[in-house]
Parts: sequence; C-alpha cells; structure tokens
Amino acid sequence: MKEILLDKRLQTLVTDYVPSGEILDELVCFFSIFSDYTRLKMISALSISEMCVSDLSNLLRLNQTTVSHQLRLLKNLNAVTTRRQGKVVFYSLRNDTLSDVLLKGVEFLGY
Repeated sequence: MKEILLDKRLQTLVTDYVPSGEILDELVCFFSIFSDYTRLKMISALSISEMCVSDLSNLLRLNQTTVSHQLRLLKNLNAVTTRRQGKVVFYSLRNDTLSDVLLKGVEFLGY
C-alpha cells in the first residue's frame, strides 16, 4: 500500500464523506433513473405537468407499452406518484428534485 499524502484531518473527512452500504445502494438506484433516453424524456415532460400514459406516449412519440414499463420502474424507484381520475391514472414527479438534477446535468454540459 502506498503512503497517503493527505493529512489525517482530510483523510477522515474523505472517509466520512464517501457513501457506503445502504446509502451507496440507494444513490446508485437514484442515478439509474437518468440512465435511459425514454426516462429522461418522461422526466422532462412530467416536470411540466402530470400526464397519463396515452398523453406521454403521444407527445413523446413512444409506444404505450414502453411508457407504461418505464413509469412502473420510476414508480418502483419512488420517483413518480399517481392520481386516479376514473379509469385514467395520471403520473407526476414526486418532487422537483428529479427535474433539478436533470437541469443541473444540462447546465453541466453547457447547454
């Protein structure tokens, strides 16, 4: 093992700051939300308004089965919430955090 050049205070700070265990697992799941083209489009659309599967499908020119599948994944990751109106289920982002992270990504890329 090579010698560490950081002083003990910085070593402790880094060790305490770097996530591990359950937190690391949850962060990996959270960031996986952004690793798919379809989910990114859907998050962008849902950051504007809640929508049903057919609206998302039509507006984003995606197959309804694909949209339903991705919404199920987003729901399992606790990223979206649902509201039923009769037979129609409307989806919305759980909070603004997802759209904030997406916007920070766009900002990071310089767009």
